[in-house]
Amino acid sequence: MISKAAYERIIGYIEEAEKAGAKILLDGRNPKVEGGAKDGYYLGPTIIDHVTPDMRIAKEEVFGPVISIIRAKDLDAALEIENANPYGNAAAVFTQSGGQARQVMERASAGMIGVNIGVPVPREPFSFGGWNDSKFGTCDITGKSSIEFWTQLKKTTTKWNPEGKVNWMS
Repeated sequence: MISKAAYERIIGYIEEAEKAGAKILLDGRNPKVEGGAKDGYYLGPTIIDHVTPDMRIAKEEVFGPVISIIRAKDLDAALEIENANPYGNAAAVFTQSGGQARQVMERASAGMIGVNIGVPVPREPFSFGGWNDSKFGTCDITGKSSIEFWTQLKKTTTKWNPEGKVNWMS
């Protein structure tokens, strides 16, 4: 992790979820890191099942190698949970149903949607930016919209003397 504070914050999410009844399927706490700095802050991949939407780990962006599994009775319930969350970085669905995939693509309140792929990590030609509280600023800095972000626009308006037989509309 980038700092002790980040490490402790993420460990806190994991411990709090576990105390609230979630089940740790893969525990990344206390990993063995060969060749790593002895005073570093390491956390391995962590998978937490039976997370409920009211848990803090489900309501906040963790920004660590942690995935939470929230179970839903059907697709409508899953989309209701997803859309109730204030964040909207990414959503994913694993299905063989084109209809279900289309419903998630159309109804999920997220900036990136993956179908049969996990978090759809952006690459250069694609925009990256979440929706809702996951969005930073007015646009993102990758993909087509980055042209506007990185471009300094200039507008010039002129008016010429009538003897030049041109005006600002010419």
